[in-house]
Amino acid sequence: MKEEEVKLTRYSHGAGCGCKIAPGVLDRILGELGAQADDPMLIVGHGARDDAAVYDLGDGTAAVSTTDFFMPIVDDPHAFGRIAAANAISDIYAMGGRPLMAIAILGWPVDKLDPEVAGKVLEGGRSICAEAGIPLAGGHSIDSPEPIFGLAVTGRVNIAQLKKNGGARAGDVLFLTKPLGVGMVTTAQKKGLVEAQHLEAAERNMTRLNSVGASLAPIDGVHAMTDVTGFGLAGHGLEMARATGVDLVLDVRSLPTLDRSALVGYHAKGCIPGGTRRNEASYGAHVDAGSATDFDLDLVCDPQTSGGLLLSVDRASRDRVAKVLLDAGCHPHPIGEVVAGEGRVRLRS
Repeated sequence: MKEEEVKLTRYSHGAGCGCKIAPGVLDRILGELGAQADDPMLIVGHGARDDAAVYDLGDGTAAVSTTDFFMPIVDDPHAFGRIAAANAISDIYAMGGRPLMAIAILGWPVDKLDPEVAGKVLEGGRSICAEAGIPLAGGHSIDSPEPIFGLAVTGRVNIAQLKKNGGARAGDVLFLTKPLGVGMVTTAQKKGLVEAQHLEAAERNMTRLNSVGASLAPIDGVHAMTDVTGFGLAGHGLEMARATGVDLVLDVRSLPTLDRSALVGYHAKGCIPGGTRRNEASYGAHVDAGSATDFDLDLVCDPQTSGGLLLSVDRASRDRVAKVLLDAGCHPHPIGEVVAGEGRVRLRS
């Protein structure tokens, strides 16, 4: 098969982090897993629903371990590899850590797609690892019905600077480091409706590393941090809210987005990912939409792939955090606040 003929999204039933199992179904699966392992050195395990596992190394630092993989969200193999790698490495940054090395996870339909195409995916992943300053040290591959790629990543964090998705406090301000709307744009691509400049902007967004998380880690006023992926801003915000029993209030007009007018247009044409509807069905009862529009609700439930970091920050640290974000080229303006509550997300127009 010639390279110019390859359109990877034709070979997958889902796309990027939109492939994630719906939150409600995941709750049932994890409920069968039972209690977190009883190991005093395990600081963060599956019970926390956090971005990565964290294991105390006994010297004031901890190992951070994660894995993430999915089916193609773009047609270009090299771009797919870059996006999947950036997405996986993000979990380490979301804990305030720094990545050390990565192992590749590859599933490939060898009867449908040439091995050379898989090589381009791997090279894309390797290029992002190089940007993160880590080696792609090995991996594992299987023959699978659909293309799958991702990484298992190991990192390290100073335990005193570890950031979790829990810890948000009433009175905090919220930041989001990357724009929303990736799911709508990539769905427009699958429908053949996307404009080239909008897809290019989405790809740049997805391949940008969340390395700013490591720069934010030393700031005590960053009370909670998580990355926004397949469950959307509202879903990952709910995880943050529930972890400490507070409510997150999102100012929908302050949310950073890709080209907003383009997103509104794609939304009107029905470019709404299936993951958006699964997200709304799973946790919509815990989101107070207020007077927000259908577009706004779909935007906060839009599954992001390699999305930004959601931060809950003490007001006294607001300006310092904004300066770090600005210097890193991230969105430096608050998107809402944390208030007393019982673990919900509220939209404020």
